[in-house]
Amino acid sequence: MAGAEGPAGRQSELEPVVSLVDVLEEDEELENEACAVLGGSDSEKCSYSQGSVKRQALYACSTCTPEGEEQAGICLACSYECHGSHKLFELYTKRNFRCDCGNSKFKNLECKLFPDKAKINSGNKYNDNFFGLYCICKRPYPDPEDEIPDEMIQCVVCEDWFHGRHLGAIPPESGDFQEMVCQACMKRCSFLWAYAAQLAVTKVSAEDDGLVLNVDGVGDQEVIKPENGDHQDSTLKEDVPEPGKDAVKEVKAEQTNEPCTSSSSESALQTAFKNQRLNTGSQSDCKLEELQAKHFIKKDTATYWPLNWRSKLCTCKDCMKMYGDLDVLFLTDEYDTVLAYENKGKVDQAADRTDPLMDTLNSMSRVQQVELICEYNDLKTELKDYLKRFADEGTVVKREDIQQFFEEFQSKKRRRVDGMQYYCS
Repeated sequence: MAGAEGPAGRQSELEPVVSLVDVLEEDEELENEACAVLGGSDSEKCSYSQGSVKRQALYACSTCTPEGEEQAGICLACSYECHGSHKLFELYTKRNFRCDCGNSKFKNLECKLFPDKAKINSGNKYNDNFFGLYCICKRPYPDPEDEIPDEMIQCVVCEDWFHGRHLGAIPPESGDFQEMVCQACMKRCSFLWAYAAQLAVTKVSAEDDGLVLNVDGVGDQEVIKPENGDHQDSTLKEDVPEPGKDAVKEVKAEQTNEPCTSSSSESALQTAFKNQRLNTGSQSDCKLEELQAKHFIKKDTATYWPLNWRSKLCTCKDCMKMYGDLDVLFLTDEYDTVLAYENKGKVDQAADRTDPLMDTLNSMSRVQQVELICEYNDLKTELKDYLKRFADEGTVVKREDIQQFFEEFQSKKRRRVDGMQYYCS
């Protein structure tokens, strides 16, 4: 019938048309994601000689250090060279870690890249992630028994990974926040609640359910004394007695009658603290002290933080001492963030990488482009099937495996070409 469409025509309408440029751009995006995690780490040299690396991609080897043994972490290069056929847990990135590969925690393995290691790295920190367990639920990821779709989010302080549903507060959209601090770390670093009222992506306000805090230490229900995360702790406890119920009413009345924006309306506790700072010759230049003069809320939840929130943290002498005591000095280091690590990896990769395929494609005729598309599709299909075997077995793909694949692929290609028949007219 005239104008009728054949099956091939209808099929072409159903299937989206994807150009080689689209495929290359998709692959480039995936490559960039991999570079973000791995690009900042050396894939050929063991990182041990660098000492405690500020941030690097890490792995744990379940074959060498199974659960019940001592926890240990290995660098990217050692995961390829020394543990290529082993079962590994990918730990993403961690800070201030020195490669353990081949030290006393590995009973029957010597590092091939840097065998002369100390027996133990005392500065390393470990958690259940090194046994493949994550979150407060202590489950593996991916979890074959967990059918609930959920994303895992890493705490910027303890660097453990948590299910979004186990953080006490629904996470914002992934693009709306840059870092997360888990519940346990918010309890340990309680000074962050004063910042959360001003900086957190999901603002924690006094209208929410919870305990309203201010520098007085007076809450709606009870007196909440500053915890370890507050460098005012000793002054408040020693110099000023805890107000009773009448004192609470009296303070609240003062706050109702006169705004708390001027120095004349500061509470007795804050005044006493500031007097001591003046007596010791220190000036009131502490951002944290100013924030604690305002009402803020403290809850049993994780908090979510925007880009560059760390730059807003106070760096006065007292606060820096507090960070050191809490072992969170890294919060003041802009290069500690995962984003800084990922950006470094992307820059390093971009400097070393050119794109000859795209340059070649642009110089080809239409027929040559079609032939290249066919070759590319064959390569992609066979490489995907080849790599699937490694994924099913949970083993790492080594350089030798990739070389073997391309040798076999070239051999098949030669057989196909040799078997073709050419006819001349």
